[in-house]
Amino acid sequence: MKEKNKNSELGQLTANTIRLLAADGVQKANSGHPGLPMGMADTAYVLWSKYLKHNPDKPDWPNRDRFILSGGHGSMLIYSMLHLSGYDVTLDELKQFRQWGSRTAGHPESGSLPGVETTSGPLGQGFANAVGMAIAAKMTAARFNTDEEHLFGNHNVYCFMGDGDMMEGVSSEAASMAGHMQLDNLIVFYDSNGITIEGNTSLAFSESVKARFEAYNWYTLEIDGHNHDEIAEAIERAQSVSNKPTLIITTTHIGFGSPNKQDTSEVHGAPLGAEELKNTKRNLGFPEDKDFYIPEQVSQLFAKRKEELLQISKEWYDDFATWQKNNAQKAALYENMMNRTIPENLEQDLIAALPEGDAATRAISGKIMQKIAEKVPALVGGSADLDPSTKTFLKAYAAVQANHFEGRNFHFGIREHAMGSVLNGISLYGGYIPYGSTFLVFSDYMRPPLRMAALMHAQHIAVFTHDSIFVGEDGPTHQPVEHIAALRVIPNMLALRPADGVETAVCWAMALRRQNGPTSLLLTRQNVSALQREADFKTEDITKGAYAVARAKDNKPQVVLLASGSEVQPAVEAKTILEGQGIRASVVSVPSKELFEQQSVEYQRSVIPESTEKLVVVEAGVPFGWQGYFQLPLLMIGMESFGASGPYKVLAEKYGFTGKSIAEKVKAFVAA
Repeated sequence: MKEKNKNSELGQLTANTIRLLAADGVQKANSGHPGLPMGMADTAYVLWSKYLKHNPDKPDWPNRDRFILSGGHGSMLIYSMLHLSGYDVTLDELKQFRQWGSRTAGHPESGSLPGVETTSGPLGQGFANAVGMAIAAKMTAARFNTDEEHLFGNHNVYCFMGDGDMMEGVSSEAASMAGHMQLDNLIVFYDSNGITIEGNTSLAFSESVKARFEAYNWYTLEIDGHNHDEIAEAIERAQSVSNKPTLIITTTHIGFGSPNKQDTSEVHGAPLGAEELKNTKRNLGFPEDKDFYIPEQVSQLFAKRKEELLQISKEWYDDFATWQKNNAQKAALYENMMNRTIPENLEQDLIAALPEGDAATRAISGKIMQKIAEKVPALVGGSADLDPSTKTFLKAYAAVQANHFEGRNFHFGIREHAMGSVLNGISLYGGYIPYGSTFLVFSDYMRPPLRMAALMHAQHIAVFTHDSIFVGEDGPTHQPVEHIAALRVIPNMLALRPADGVETAVCWAMALRRQNGPTSLLLTRQNVSALQREADFKTEDITKGAYAVARAKDNKPQVVLLASGSEVQPAVEAKTILEGQGIRASVVSVPSKELFEQQSVEYQRSVIPESTEKLVVVEAGVPFGWQGYFQLPLLMIGMESFGASGPYKVLAEKYGFTGKSIAEKVKAFVAA
């Protein structure tokens, strides 16, 4: 029996190689976080050299284990592991850590390097992404495995998280959800080193993490994070657990091996320093004068492991080819989902499914979604306990629950932050177009994962209902005012605010076709009428972000009214009043201000003709972001306050969003 803490010579050499690669990278960059990689190097060695199932030559192998470094500040750890494991990550790239144009950025970025599954930086996001990936694996297994062939989802999601991840609120939401769903394919290592930037965690953190996670229905283990036998035994026990995710509380020394900085906050987020790095190398038995040194035995160890992994992957692909032949219908569905195929005539099908009469765009969206579910099998999602209000339940399909992952609906509970982050994980896993729904005012709680989706170019559809002060009696706590503008300013976020059923149908199709980033659909609580459009209207006009709904005579307006969502109809009413007063006005619906601004000047001029003298924007939100076009004088009819509690029609009158009130303001503006 091995003596406790007595690691094999090769194992210790490998772990030390990992920690010193990280320390060298941070030192060369003169920037970064060496503490986490040095502390978790032993766990990384055991996991990557013996248990993690992946293919460095085919990083997108569907049946690979997923590895998530939630504490993305320790990025030199994953970069070192990718290089050692034989990915297309060179030693020169490790030497270019945190430099301009380098693929080895300060925090891991999805799509930058093969083997990086998600962009982890804001603490807790990676952990919640891992929960989403574990759910997606279960769903894929439920859809595509057969009684005889179990090719899908029989892998694990491994995550390294630290004290910072553990303290962030999103981790609590996601951990609660993971335990409820009994995600036994999720194995999380908690790097419990007791140090944060300000000092010892006891300054602000004294809870029992073990008790907390056991209350969440997790299986928990406590190990010495520098004992390779304990690490291996914990992984094997976690792999054998049923009906519970596993948290392995891994007690480590931050900056392990540094004679003077181990177990201090100094090693968390700053280089060791040239002299201390030499001391550390001497302490660990490495040559002081060699940087980025990889002993031959270590290279051979990972080369041998790569050969084993390539054979495992090859056998899977061979079995996959047989599965395709034996299951033609499932194989066709699998290909459809992996490609996120969208029918060519989807817009027409969705318009044909529109209900008759006046309706809220949230209700119209709900009807449309039933047709989408039929046509687009990749669509999955749910709401944060608000389906009766957001109308997002796919009625022909079951809900995803513990041990029942064949459904397409989620009950996220009142966990908006985790909902967004989990959906990002599902999107990144592949094969799914996820959506999540809540009231627009709660987009504040979802902003971090929406920003990350935009940064990662991840397809993620946020269905936000109750989109303005016309929520009414609930009052300003539930009436979004600045939220439309806040979503619009996120780079690579497509914010769509449809005015009626036709626009809602086309906006949904736009969101489904957009695979390179998130889309927010902003929908009304109150009823809207179907717009009466110009005879030359084409549905593709909506995809350009703005189009003329009602033109002035001869298309020569004095003033153009730009409106979005539920404000388009009162703008049209104002146009009628203005025409009766001898003012030539056109009304333009603007479902996407950003898309309109990307169009050619020629198209923009077709919407805002040369005759236009002044512009008016009508939107029940703050005016931020509206700067007008063609240097024309601009009047903003919007909100400068948080709204009030009252019936929505009263609010429309009090805040000036009726056709009559709009016409009065426009008349005075034109005359000025």
